[in-house]
Amino acid sequence: MNNDLVHLRDPFVVPVYVEKKYYLFGTTDKNIWEGKCTGFDVYVSEDLEIWEGPLSAFRAPNDFWADKNYWAPEVHFYQDKYYMLASFKADGKRRGTQILVSDKPIGPYIPLTDEPITPKEWECLDGTLYIDEEGDPWIVFCHEWAQVNDGEICCMKLTKDLTATISEPMLLFHASDAQWSYHSIMTSISNDKGQYVTDGPFLYKAENGELLMLWSSYTEKEYAIGIARSVSGEIVGPWIHDTEPLKLKDGGHGMLFKTFDGKLILTVHSPNVTPYERPIFIPMKDEGGKLYIDKEGIGGLVNEL
Repeated sequence: MNNDLVHLRDPFVVPVYVEKKYYLFGTTDKNIWEGKCTGFDVYVSEDLEIWEGPLSAFRAPNDFWADKNYWAPEVHFYQDKYYMLASFKADGKRRGTQILVSDKPIGPYIPLTDEPITPKEWECLDGTLYIDEEGDPWIVFCHEWAQVNDGEICCMKLTKDLTATISEPMLLFHASDAQWSYHSIMTSISNDKGQYVTDGPFLYKAENGELLMLWSSYTEKEYAIGIARSVSGEIVGPWIHDTEPLKLKDGGHGMLFKTFDGKLILTVHSPNVTPYERPIFIPMKDEGGKLYIDKEGIGGLVNEL
């Protein structure tokens, strides 16, 4: 199938060089907002245009603790295995990011531990893995606006095997710290409470060595991606924000990857309306740590910068 037929939110692409194949993960359950979920699917392509799938990547075992809101899986190759970080929730239990593992990019993925890695009393989502210059792993995640009103992005250091944390949560920034972020336009959120969304952090080491973070929130009109920069070059920051988000038409929750011929690609879902979300692939340029859209995107998503 082509891109227009792939329905998912929160796209995440894993290029596997030995196979010359791209693995596309995302939020794929039909009941993503309400009702019981089943798992995550994966799509496979050689050219980012025609995809095989959907194929089963994760199906919840009978004793799995969560049965709703299976969101935003992303997969990282680390220590010769593939690790999936994804968000889960159950009635009476906080939303959290759990780590799963597989020997193969396609799966099947199984839980690495019995519970989420994020704080038990926090509502958390969209955990991403970051490996620092010393080779130590960190989880970067969102402390959800639904609990704290002004959404946060936090980090914790992990053990080498990713089974536990070895630091307390550290606040990196609030959503409202970014000049472009606006209290949410989502109809389910009351704007007069000053609630600001943080979604989808993703770490990227720029060509000039600068550590960047892509993350999503809302402008006054639509869903968008902003860029934060670590002043210290380390995950703990401090972080400063570009004054304007990338100019995408209602597109967000993005990540960057390189094609097999070295091109830098941003993938996002758009529009941010269920069930119309589709993965979009946008050529990018990295010029001295500044990210630019390389050319017009697919389907009118991209406006000229």
